[in-house]
Amino acid sequence: MSEKDTATDKILTDAMANPSPAKSIGDPGITPLSPSHIQQNDSDQVQSGPSFVVVVAIDFGTTSSGYAYAFTKEPECIHTMRRWEGGDPGVSNQKTPTTILLTPDRKFHSFGYAARDFYHDLDPSESKQWLYLEKFKMKLHTTPNLSINTDLHAANGKRVKALDIFAYALAFFKEQALKELSDQTGGDFDNNDVRWVITVPAIWKMPAKQFMREAAYKSGLVSRDTPEQLIIALEPEAASIYCRKLRLHQMVDLATSNTQNGFNPNDNVGSGVSQAKEHVRRNRQSRTFLVENVIGELWSELEEGDRYVVVDCGGGTVDLTVHQIRLPEGHLKELYKASGGPYGSIGIDFEFEKLLCRIFGQDFIDQFKIKRPAAWVDLMIAFESRKRAAAPDRTNPLNINLPFSFIDYYKKFRGHSVEHALRKSNVDFVKWSSQGMLRMSPDAMNSLFKPTIDHIIQHLTELFEKPEVCDIKFLFLVGGFAESPLLQQAVQNMLQGRCRIIIPHDVGLTILKGAVLFGLDPSVIKVRRSPLTYGVGVLNRFVEGKHPPEKLLVKDGTRWCTDVFDTFIAADQSVALGEMVKRSYTPAKPSQQVIVIHVYCSEKESVSFISEPGVRKCGTLRLDVSGTESTAQRREIQTLMQFGDTEIRAMAVDVSTGRTVKAGIDFLSH
Repeated sequence: MSEKDTATDKILTDAMANPSPAKSIGDPGITPLSPSHIQQNDSDQVQSGPSFVVVVAIDFGTTSSGYAYAFTKEPECIHTMRRWEGGDPGVSNQKTPTTILLTPDRKFHSFGYAARDFYHDLDPSESKQWLYLEKFKMKLHTTPNLSINTDLHAANGKRVKALDIFAYALAFFKEQALKELSDQTGGDFDNNDVRWVITVPAIWKMPAKQFMREAAYKSGLVSRDTPEQLIIALEPEAASIYCRKLRLHQMVDLATSNTQNGFNPNDNVGSGVSQAKEHVRRNRQSRTFLVENVIGELWSELEEGDRYVVVDCGGGTVDLTVHQIRLPEGHLKELYKASGGPYGSIGIDFEFEKLLCRIFGQDFIDQFKIKRPAAWVDLMIAFESRKRAAAPDRTNPLNINLPFSFIDYYKKFRGHSVEHALRKSNVDFVKWSSQGMLRMSPDAMNSLFKPTIDHIIQHLTELFEKPEVCDIKFLFLVGGFAESPLLQQAVQNMLQGRCRIIIPHDVGLTILKGAVLFGLDPSVIKVRRSPLTYGVGVLNRFVEGKHPPEKLLVKDGTRWCTDVFDTFIAADQSVALGEMVKRSYTPAKPSQQVIVIHVYCSEKESVSFISEPGVRKCGTLRLDVSGTESTAQRREIQTLMQFGDTEIRAMAVDVSTGRTVKAGIDFLSH
């Protein structure tokens, strides 16, 4: 990080990013004392938290969720959770659907398969009163002004607080995990002995990560007094950490031309994965995975500086990360900032819904979802199991059961039959079967995948054109959607042998197992890339010819330039783990109790003013300096912001008294 010689006499402004806030800034709060950048790389700055007995990771997915754990004394044994009650035939129930059911008076009732089955069995007149939510995680990514008060919609259209739903879900996992740990250890397991890890997509912005942390506090998973008990892990990073440990018999290599682990790659794409799944299913009774406490065999082929890409294909998002290996310890360095987008497998469900609207009319589908919410859920479950049967070489049609109430309600709504609607709709690749099923040709099913897969391939193509992403040795395809033979084939066609494509056997659990390993050793990733440029708004001495005249502010005879963006860290800049940016400020009034600093961010690498387009206020740093009145004429407050972790941390020291003052960045207040 270069040291910038900026004027030491700057004043931090409260200016919001509007065209010319010079007239309205009022009394600026702080005068800086130090040069702009002081890089702090002392590892002793990173606080080592208390020792924990066990690490429990929660993979809170868009479509399915689960937990896994490892005792710190046996870090090579990762235990995945017990089998869930319920479950679908043909779908391995190692994780449970991310579905939640609240009673009509908004109390938590059940989660996962239990929620789905109970909701399914309710009488239609009753089910309208209950609040059923599924696939709600994406709301945190898609809501532009996410706050503590953001709402979600239940299946019956009623609104509920998102924070309550996330907190209920985390409380459910806490209860399940502690119960299992108590059974294992033969006594009541104390939550204080657990280090919790929650996984989130790497492309999530800071407010969404903070939202997860707030939900964890609300659920009682951890308390605000011990924030270090919870680690937010990034999903593709967790996958990357697990992939380092892979043995050759724990993965399928799509690119090999000889038989691998008894699989012949000339068999169609996906057959290797299905045989691998069978192998996993046979070994599943133990639910305990042994990972190498040394580097896995695949990794032993890697040399210092080798690069690989992890493509995490989940239900909601596809997340890409590029890592480089650093020997001898095998630490990881992120080479390019995390990228991706909302291209998860729920995009296929959305395409199916659009197809139903084409055949039966948008007005009917909208009404049906509200009037028969449980039947709509059944229809989507029926689609889900057929979706998993889609493959590039499939020739026979796929049958999707239509619930009786769909057929019945359609007749009442339109006055003619479902069969009539299909004939009239000119959607010729969907036929009606007399057994009450929609028959979809394989091409019709594959076309539902196309928009989502095209997005992923386009994103991968762009990524591979970046200079940082040359000479890639492996591409790891992970996440539940990675099981799709259609996606596997598309990635193979795009790469054309440029690198090896590796799919771990238990691909849906890769992130979960990696998150446990990350919780055991969060320092494994040594260098990350900042996704955004972060800075604060300051006043600089006005320089004629350099600063625009409309930014001039004269205060007590001194000429200031307003709105200057003072960069803490630039987008895509390398940041070492625990790296601190240190600044010193003095409060304008010695009696000041609270200092408020606005933090701004931008996707651009270089920013001069907070009023530029694309710069937004993204957080507020509140320094509580009450009770630190000192005799010194000029109080110096040193702020330290730590960037190399999955969350941005801040602390501040009152230099004259040596006392640490509380500092927290709030990304959720507007």
